[in-house]
Amino acid sequence: MSAPASARAADPEATADGAGTARAADGTAPAAPARAVWDRTAVRVAAGALLPVLILAAWQVSTATGLVPAYRLPGPLAVLEAGRQLIERGELWLHIAISVQRVLLGFAAGSVVGLAVAAVVGLSRAGDAVLSPTLAALRAVPSLAWVPLLILWLQIGEESKITLVAIGAFFPVFTTVAAALRHIDPHLVEAGRCFGLRGWSLFRTVQLPAVVPSVVSGLRLALAQAWLFLVAAELIASSMGLGFLLNDSQQTGRVDRILLAIVLLAVLGSLTNALLGLAEKKLLRTWT
Repeated sequence: MSAPASARAADPEATADGAGTARAADGTAPAAPARAVWDRTAVRVAAGALLPVLILAAWQVSTATGLVPAYRLPGPLAVLEAGRQLIERGELWLHIAISVQRVLLGFAAGSVVGLAVAAVVGLSRAGDAVLSPTLAALRAVPSLAWVPLLILWLQIGEESKITLVAIGAFFPVFTTVAAALRHIDPHLVEAGRCFGLRGWSLFRTVQLPAVVPSVVSGLRLALAQAWLFLVAAELIASSMGLGFLLNDSQQTGRVDRILLAIVLLAVLGSLTNALLGLAEKKLLRTWT
């Protein structure tokens, strides 16, 4: 007698369904194991907040004890005071709103174009041969290298900044999704064709659901890249925004405002990533 059979024989209260799943005598499935500690939301939130709290405490202690001079590293309260002053002058929310608007517009434009080009490269051998070498070369161009050219072509306006952000968002989406499309299981595609699916219907029904996790990963990387390219644009060619606040504070020696801008960029990046995470859950439920 095999081990599973002997185990069932030893436990007369347990039975098995047709699929071999162990069940109790009353036909109910056994209780699911408790979630691991680190899967609990409260534990993850507390663990995620631990390091920022420690950094904040070390920052406060180092400045309060004089370990680091205030002109090099102002304390947390000084940074909050700098933020309060900008709020009273009506500037802080304007800087934040303009930067967020630029990121969202550039991220949306770059992601849409990236998905379209990724479909061409990932699904067509001809598109891969024609486009991949050029795009690989353009991807290696640093963000700051685009700034003078965009200013020359589009002038110092919103168009040049949003275009630069779109360039930053384009490449993560393109690279991730194109690679995923090239590695779709050919048996899935063949099965779809057996059911008469071709072209757009095949892409929408079979190929796109197969790469949804890769699409989401590409969008997350694109969002982070969009914030990086935004700062590059606003550092050089802007009169408003968090990048401008960084540059202007550096020129005036306001280290407290520099730290304020850095903290705001980190917080805004985390918030937008969290919103994308919520959209990710809905997208995965819809397509998978």
